[in-house]
Amino acid sequence: MINLKGNGLTLEHMRAILYQNEQIIIDNSAKENVVKSRKVVERIVETGQTVYGINTGFGKFSDVSINDSDVHALQLHLIRSHACGMGEPFEEIVSRAMVVLRLNALLKGFSGIRLEVLERLAYMVNYQIHPVIPQQGSLGASGDLAPLSHLALVLIGEGFVWDGNNHIPSHLVWEKHGLSPIVLEAKEGLALINGTQAMTAQGVINWLESETLAYQSEWIAAMTMEALYGITDAFHPDIHEARGYPEQVEVAKRMLQWLKGSQLVTKQGEKRVQDAYSIRCIPQIHGASWQVLAYVKEKLEIEMNAATDNPLILEDGEVIISGGNFHGQPIAFAMDFLKVAMAELANVSERRIERLVNPYLNEGLPPFLSPEPGLQSGAMILQYAAASLVSENKTLAHPASVDSIPSSANQEDHVSMGTIGARHAHQIIQNCRRVIAIEAICAAQGVEYRGNILMSPALQNKWQSIRSIVPSITEDRIFSVDIETMHMYLKKETSRAFTTSS
Repeated sequence: MINLKGNGLTLEHMRAILYQNEQIIIDNSAKENVVKSRKVVERIVETGQTVYGINTGFGKFSDVSINDSDVHALQLHLIRSHACGMGEPFEEIVSRAMVVLRLNALLKGFSGIRLEVLERLAYMVNYQIHPVIPQQGSLGASGDLAPLSHLALVLIGEGFVWDGNNHIPSHLVWEKHGLSPIVLEAKEGLALINGTQAMTAQGVINWLESETLAYQSEWIAAMTMEALYGITDAFHPDIHEARGYPEQVEVAKRMLQWLKGSQLVTKQGEKRVQDAYSIRCIPQIHGASWQVLAYVKEKLEIEMNAATDNPLILEDGEVIISGGNFHGQPIAFAMDFLKVAMAELANVSERRIERLVNPYLNEGLPPFLSPEPGLQSGAMILQYAAASLVSENKTLAHPASVDSIPSSANQEDHVSMGTIGARHAHQIIQNCRRVIAIEAICAAQGVEYRGNILMSPALQNKWQSIRSIVPSITEDRIFSVDIETMHMYLKKETSRAFTTSS
């Protein structure tokens, strides 16, 4: 059970909630803050004080006053009109993350929403009621208005919910659970949709998948080293301490751990003096991507616990200020940075694939790892496929955050495009995993030619895992099946935290 209180939520907490369906509970101290801020909103409605989003229009309509009798209708119109999402829906796990993160933000007690609404969001998490939320349509400032409106639709009995691979109307789900849809009161619609939780939710999934993939890329690179008689001297601790990047030092340390006891790797001068950069510089290249992951983790964990709506109720209700915490620029930058880091892991992996299949570079392995070179193509087109993905990544890695376009009659004249950045990062991560899956297939074939009994014990275990799902290449076959099988094997490991025995 994970206690949500508006602060202290971590990526490891999110891993448990998202991948292990850990239950959540609302902290009592957070409940007190929520109730206190709600009383402020109710007082404003009673006294007729003019406050943005409570009794005014939205965006360019902020100067339009709303009659007391229309306050409820204002929130309903807001949700319906802003539900302009398009395209394929976010993965269900992203939708789950979005509900958790919006709930956690509102529990900070700055938003004026009723506790009843937040308890319903917690119920949705615990009973796996996940809104269907289209991916496209957010500018990433004024928050993720369109995606979060589709989340809010479910609360009011409109919109759709995931049911396996199908979508069912949310009102049927509430009937099944014996509950009535929520009727939104003053400010509650705005509180639900004015935030960065779509980009942050996708960002959380991106980071968890990227962390796992970065670890996996190391043992797969180590297996490639065995297949190519790689030189381990380049991982000597003193080399990396001399430069000083902790991430580089740690990658070199893990590489030596994976290769411990291997009879296939070599020392400097035994076969050659030095390896190509894609082998020799694994700690430097992979370590730099780990630096990016550390930066992204820091920004995500701040945003996961941030108040990102508008206006905020501050100083026990004495101060209500319209600000801009909904602007997604910090996460937009983080997602663009993550795109580059993961694209580079794929780039260097593809270069190692080329060395495994190229007869001029692979230290005597069969050309293209073919069982009958010439008659059978072997892994030739596996490298083509990897090259295609890394080139696609280069276009996706263009930063979304350098773009902006004005909206709401130029009232909202600079936006972050952070949700686009998060979505493109997710695509790059999937491409990266497939490239690394291809390297794993080729490396496993390479060490098999060398004699897999000569592998390190740790990599021998990994080789056996690969062989349990991807057979040896004894004859040409439809390799797309193998790529997807290996891809899914790697993806499933996101559900658990990495250990040195992973």
